[in-house]
Amino acid sequence: MFQSFDVTSTPQFGRERADALRATFDDLRIDGFLVPRADEFQGEYVPKSAERLAWLTGFTGSAGIALVMRGEAIVFVDGRYVTQLAEQVDGSVFKGGDLVGEPPHLWIPKYAPKGFRLGIDPWLHTGAEVRRLEKALDSLNGKLVLLADNPLDRIWTDRPAEPLGRVRIQPIEFSGKLAKDKLAEMAAKVSEGGADALAVTDPSTIAWLFNIRGSDVPHTPHPLARAILHANGMAELFIDKRKTGIEEEAYLTQMADLLTPSAFGGRMEGLARQGKRVLLDPDQAPFALGEAIRSAGGTVIEAADPARLPRACKNEVELAGSAKAHLQDGAAIVEFLAWLDSTTPGTLSEIEVTKKLEACRANVGERMQNPLKDISFDTIAGAGAHAAIMHYRVTTDTDAKLEDGTMFLIDSGAQYINGTTDITRTVAIGSVPDEHKRFFTLVLKGMIAISTARFPKGARGCDLDPLARIALWKAGADYAHGTGHGVGSYLSVHEGPQRIARLSTQELLPGMILSNEPGYYRPGSFGIRIENLIHVLPAAPIEGGDTDMLGFETLTFCPIDKRLVVTELLTREELHWLDAYHALTREALLPLIEDAGVREWLVFATSPFSHG
Repeated sequence: MFQSFDVTSTPQFGRERADALRATFDDLRIDGFLVPRADEFQGEYVPKSAERLAWLTGFTGSAGIALVMRGEAIVFVDGRYVTQLAEQVDGSVFKGGDLVGEPPHLWIPKYAPKGFRLGIDPWLHTGAEVRRLEKALDSLNGKLVLLADNPLDRIWTDRPAEPLGRVRIQPIEFSGKLAKDKLAEMAAKVSEGGADALAVTDPSTIAWLFNIRGSDVPHTPHPLARAILHANGMAELFIDKRKTGIEEEAYLTQMADLLTPSAFGGRMEGLARQGKRVLLDPDQAPFALGEAIRSAGGTVIEAADPARLPRACKNEVELAGSAKAHLQDGAAIVEFLAWLDSTTPGTLSEIEVTKKLEACRANVGERMQNPLKDISFDTIAGAGAHAAIMHYRVTTDTDAKLEDGTMFLIDSGAQYINGTTDITRTVAIGSVPDEHKRFFTLVLKGMIAISTARFPKGARGCDLDPLARIALWKAGADYAHGTGHGVGSYLSVHEGPQRIARLSTQELLPGMILSNEPGYYRPGSFGIRIENLIHVLPAAPIEGGDTDMLGFETLTFCPIDKRLVVTELLTREELHWLDAYHALTREALLPLIEDAGVREWLVFATSPFSHG
C-alpha cells in the first residue's frame, strides 16, 4: 500500500512545541518566526525530515505557513484546507489565517507591532517571498532576521534522517527527447539570458533535464538534488551517490560531473568569486542561495527557470504515453466503481474503498505489464459530509462509512512510467436528495464548458476560469479552489506554470496538460467534484472563422454518474457531449476489461440518455 492512514501529526503537542519555539526568541532577538510547509527545494511534497509545519501544528495539508509570535500563533491556509485545519489543529494554540486573501506579508502590516522582528530560515523561502516580507516589515520599522540555523530543528530532537531514494533512468521511449539535447537547449537559453550559469534548484527540472526519476518524497518521482548548468554546456549534478547504482552513475557521468550535495554551496560561491553571472528563478530558488552569490561578488540574474515551459509543453511521445496511462487507469477506476456499486450501502468505510482502488490499479497494472509505481497524491475519499472538505485525507481516527442516501467523492491519481493521472468522481450511494443532484449537474455544466472551450492563442488560465463557474454563479454558489492545475509527465501531479484559475496569467500553450475540476462544497453536508485531465492542442478550423484557435482534448475516460444528472438542467449540446463522452469511454475501455460483470456495468453506466 502506498497510502498511510495513520495520524502522522501530533496536534496534542501543539502548545508544548509552540512554547519551546518561543523560548528561543530572546537568544535570537526575534519576535516571531515563520514555519512554511515548503522545504529547501520548494516542492509540494516534502520528506518526513522536512515536515516542520505538521510536526509543530498538526496540520498535514500541502499548502500552508505558520506565524508563531510571542503572544499568538496563526496557521495560514487557502480555501481548500479551512475545514481540515479546524479538525487537525488545536484552536486554543493556533488561529486560522487566509493564505490567499491575507497571507503573512499582508497580515503583518495590519496587526504586527511597531518594530516587529521576524525570523526566517532563508533556505525555506524564495527571493520573491523575502521581498514581500521585507516590504511589509519596513512599513512597521521592523526587520527581517535571516537566521543561520532553524530554531525549530533544534527542538525537533527526533527528526527523521534525510531520504536516500533510488534514482532510475527515464527511457527515451517515455521521455521523447535525449537528456543531452535538453541540456544543450537549456545551456543556449542561459547564454541568451546573459548568464554564465544556471542554478537548477527545482527537483522536477532535475528529473526532466537529465531524464531520471527518484523516490525521495511521497508520490512525486523526482530526486532531491541540485545542478549547475553552464552556458558552455557543461553541467554539474549535486546528488548523493547512495541514490544511484552503477548503471545510473555511468549514465549521468556522460553528461555531468557528479558531486556531493554539500559541495553545491561552495561551487556557487566559487563562481561568484570569479564574478560570474548566475541565473536564478526568484519564485523557486531559496533566498539564501542568491544572498550567498551576491555576498561573494557574483551577480544574480533573476528569471524564470528556462526549463519550466519546455517541461510543461509535452512532446508527442509524452502525450502518447499519458493517453495510454489514462486508458489503463480508466480501466482500473471502472473495475473499482463496478465493485463499489455492487456493495450494500453502509457496509464499507473510506479506508476500505481507498485500499480497494489502489488494489484495482495495481492489478490492472500487472495485467497490462505497466506497473503502478505509486499513487500521485494521497487519495481523497470523502463520504457524506467529509466530501465537503476539499482536500480531506482519511485517517484511522476519521474513517467513516459510505451511508445510504449520501454522495461519495473520490479524488485519486496514479504514477506510471508513461504518465501521471488525476481523476475525481462523485457517485451516489443509494438514493440521494434532489438538491444534491441539482448541484452535481451545475458542476457538470462547468466541466463540460471547459472540455468544449475554444480560445484564441494568447488566452490565459484566468480567461477560461469563469466558464467553469458561470452555472454555479447563476445559482448563487461558487468553489474556493482553482478550476485546473498543470500535470507532469511521470512527475508532479501539480505542475506549473499552467493553471486554470482566477489569478493565472500564464498563456495556455499546445502540449500543456491540465486538470478540469470544478466543484461545490456545503460544509457539514455534502461535496461534489468532477475531474478529467485535458491537454491543449490546435482546434480544428471553423468555416468562416479568421482566428487561429486552441482547444482541449480529454485524456481521462471513466463514466460520470448518470444517476446524479438532472437532464432538464443541461442544454442539448451539453447532453450530446455527455453521451458522446460516454460512447468514447465505452469504446476505449471495454477491450481492456476482462471480467464479464464489469463489462456489463460499463455498458450500462455509459448508455446514452433518451433525447431527441
